[in-house]
Amino acid sequence: MSISIKDVEHVAKLARLELKDEEKNQFTKQLNAILQYAEKLNELDTENIEPTTHVLKLTNVMREDETRDSLPLEKVFHNAPEEDEGQIKVPAVLE
Repeated sequence: MSISIKDVEHVAKLARLELKDEEKNQFTKQLNAILQYAEKLNELDTENIEPTTHVLKLTNVMREDETRDSLPLEKVFHNAPEEDEGQIKVPAVLE
């Protein structure tokens, strides 16, 4: 697979970019070099390789869920800017 100048022009049009002729040639060469490098990966034998999402073996460290009592409303409202009918009242952020 290779990229042509027409492909670069099409993508530039979609991105609403104005490219000079020298930029079109440069991007065409660069994109083709990237595709050639990616095609080298097809030469590798990955038949017995397990798919991974990360190169290192990572696991999430999570605590068990446990129910706890909530803070009393007096403590919650103590740090709130304003309280109205049992709700925290804050300044409007949308007009």
